[in-house]
Amino acid sequence: MSALTWLNGEAFTAFGQHVIWSDMVGNTIGLAALALGWRRSLWTWPAQFLSGVILVAAYASAHLSGGVGKQLLVIGVAAWGWRQWQRGRRQAQDGSIAVRFATWRERGLLLGGTALGTVAVGSLFTLLPQLSWNPWPDAYIFVGTLAAMVAQARGLVEFWFAWLLVDLVGVPLAFSSGLAFSGFVYVVYLVLVLWGMRDWWLRSRASGRPVLEGALP
Repeated sequence: MSALTWLNGEAFTAFGQHVIWSDMVGNTIGLAALALGWRRSLWTWPAQFLSGVILVAAYASAHLSGGVGKQLLVIGVAAWGWRQWQRGRRQAQDGSIAVRFATWRERGLLLGGTALGTVAVGSLFTLLPQLSWNPWPDAYIFVGTLAAMVAQARGLVEFWFAWLLVDLVGVPLAFSSGLAFSGFVYVVYLVLVLWGMRDWWLRSRASGRPVLEGALP
């Protein structure tokens, strides 16, 4: 049995939902990555990288091209985010990564880029329905995840708001796509997101230096 066959095999069934190994393992590592992000640990990026690699198999099994593309983006942005946090690392009071709120210009770019990206990707999925059976939610999650990770890499508190908006669509899409464990994990994500948002918010207010040193302009 190949590793891919095992990853897409059934781990267990609960409440009529079939849970596959790739869905369970990838999302469990993803939860750990989000918790590490809340702690502002550099190890959040290797964890996100590994989660993305495993979840490619899960989304491919559900025929969600947007989900596959999302995980490929996660892999690429995780490598970039690791480099950004290493370059921009500075000594905050607890020796971790400092965080800040985005400027209005940065917020506008994130919102505008997410909207335009969703329209572009959703239109592509609509024109090529074989890429995704549920094009617009799939496209929204694809682009929203990219926006959230870019904001995280720049140390922006708004990264949590972006994840919250992705979760609101991700939960019903995951359950309707047969990825029950993803749906459950999205609910847990919601709790961690609210917790992390509060923590980063308070830390950004306590910080006297608003910009990450070494971050790209």
